[in-house]
Amino acid sequence: MAAPLELSCWGGGWGLPSVHSESLVVMAYAKFSGAPLKVNVIDNTWRGSRGDVPILTTDNNIVSQPAKILNFLRKQKYNADYELSAKQGADTLAYIALLEEKLLPAVIYRDAKECLNLLSNRLGTSQFFFGDTPSTLDAYVFGFLAPLYKVRFPKVQLQEHLKQLSNLCRFCDDILNSYFRLSLGGISPAGQETIDANLQKLTQLVNKESNLIEKMDDNLRQSPQLPPRKLPTLKLTPAEENNSLQRLSP
Repeated sequence: MAAPLELSCWGGGWGLPSVHSESLVVMAYAKFSGAPLKVNVIDNTWRGSRGDVPILTTDNNIVSQPAKILNFLRKQKYNADYELSAKQGADTLAYIALLEEKLLPAVIYRDAKECLNLLSNRLGTSQFFFGDTPSTLDAYVFGFLAPLYKVRFPKVQLQEHLKQLSNLCRFCDDILNSYFRLSLGGISPAGQETIDANLQKLTQLVNKESNLIEKMDDNLRQSPQLPPRKLPTLKLTPAEENNSLQRLSP
């Protein structure tokens, strides 16, 4: 019998199973790969560092950080990437790097907007980024985009831009409806009070950060504009292609 897998993460709200992007990445990947996670919502979210979660615990292991958790799950034979080609594996790594550099911090609106546009163009009319089956890249994009899409901010330019990209919004909605719809109910009254208090604090924090971001963006828009950059097409040698597949395989 396989060791139980317990994921400690932030709680949810606004129709999301978690309001924390990195927790969502792991939760989505587990759904895609069939990993039987037991989710443990951290009650003292606002007392600790946001870097403390997500944490995966088994009988013999404690693993933190999404990339390490996903690699651990792959070694347990929960692999959402087994059908990817070497080129798709390399693209996955490139787009994840783009998300972490441009979208997760979202400090510079111009860069974050460009990242959203690249993702929208790459997804096109497909259900997922590599066809009809979700993979690691879909988990990362969902984890990073879903809070920006669903959380009710007073006025955030990046959220307004995301909502104009209908294919990315549909992508998030489809994953929520297909993989998380049955796990959002059943919250006790006491648990709901804790979640409501945490969400109120989250909104206050985001409001302060978004005001700072908009002030920085106003200054940046007054500076000379650079032409938009495109994600380069990756050309790999046979050795590099094999290495990309090994990083995404058990």
